[in-house]
Amino acid sequence: MADIHPGTLPRVGFARWPFYYGWVNVGMAALAMVGTLPGRTQGLGLVTEPLLRDLSMDRVRFAEINLVATLVGSLFCLGVGRLIDRAGSRAVLTALALCLGATVLAMSGARAAWSLLLLVTLTRGFGQSALSVASLALVGKWFTRRLSLAMGVYALVLSVGFMAAFPLVGATVLEHGWRAAWAAVGLALAAVLAPLSWLFVRSTPETIGLAVEGGSPAGTDPRTRDGATLREALLTPAFWVFALAAAAYGLVASGIALFNESILAERGFDPTTYHRTLVVTALTALAGNFAGGALAARGSLRLLLVAAMFLLTGSLAALPHVSTQAHVMTYAVVMGLAGGFVMVVFFSFWGRAYGRTHLGRIQGAAQILTVLASAVGPLLLAQCVAWTGSYATAFYVLAVVVAALGVAALAVPLPAGAAARTA
Repeated sequence: MADIHPGTLPRVGFARWPFYYGWVNVGMAALAMVGTLPGRTQGLGLVTEPLLRDLSMDRVRFAEINLVATLVGSLFCLGVGRLIDRAGSRAVLTALALCLGATVLAMSGARAAWSLLLLVTLTRGFGQSALSVASLALVGKWFTRRLSLAMGVYALVLSVGFMAAFPLVGATVLEHGWRAAWAAVGLALAAVLAPLSWLFVRSTPETIGLAVEGGSPAGTDPRTRDGATLREALLTPAFWVFALAAAAYGLVASGIALFNESILAERGFDPTTYHRTLVVTALTALAGNFAGGALAARGSLRLLLVAAMFLLTGSLAALPHVSTQAHVMTYAVVMGLAGGFVMVVFFSFWGRAYGRTHLGRIQGAAQILTVLASAVGPLLLAQCVAWTGSYATAFYVLAVVVAALGVAALAVPLPAGAAARTA
């Protein structure tokens, strides 16, 4: 799909800065990922407690609604990758921003459990699933040699965006209520993100007559055509290890994010500490993005993932024992670093290992696993509290699972032809 005719490209500037659109796309992709906030567990966690009070709903019931919504919403990953590969990121991003904005606006008026189930399902589908895949694929389809650098910049920008969005939305919830906050988020998606996506996003270098990273003219460089199919990617052990490791982080992060206020209350901390940990985690995730992007550009995605898994293992094992503000902040720092590393690996690995041609489909398949895991996380923690009266058992079990995935990441063979780029 040609976004603009090559003949309309400005001559001045493109001669000196041919990847202008590529870096604009990085910024737009990061903005789109920040826009997924209402469809992500971390975003929903900002309104969980007032929503439960408003609708007189118990925690397990809400976790069950979240589970069903996330499982059904994960199905949106199935078609969006193929749609991106065929129709282009510009139209897909714009349409998804409009749909997500309208859904969030509608959710701000939800009064019953059935309407909440429907609207949370759509926010999960349009946001956490579809818009996330479109955001990731946009960067992967513009860069090859500098993909890790681009993804590092992308992760850095979106971390800054989330770092600003979390306290802003959280403060709005506290001051004006969750309904007003959600209405404002919906308006921002429909009236800001959607128009910006249409104005500035360009789907691939080829659609505007550019070569990929200074290679051969569009359409003649084998690197722009060759790449693993989805089936070929699914047949490699590395796909499953890297995807499951990212999914495990998603499971942990979603479960903790949805009930973080309750988890910290169990350890004797007030809601102010919860909001403070969001900022600390976002800041350290930013540092993790920066460090991870630099390491990924020069070194090993494999070792970066292993480091993330063992950092996460340590934080999970320590969480049931936090008892001071210093302990909580240390936990938030380690979780943030682990999340920053996982983010860079998840964003970079698929394009580097499997190429650009079917990247939308491959990233969509990996995203399904992370979405499914994020659905299980909150229910797992809620049921653990219901059965044992504490979150501790769940954290210990998850620490063992995450450690095992770290060992698997260290040992798994990488796809043929990708080892030099990812090992």
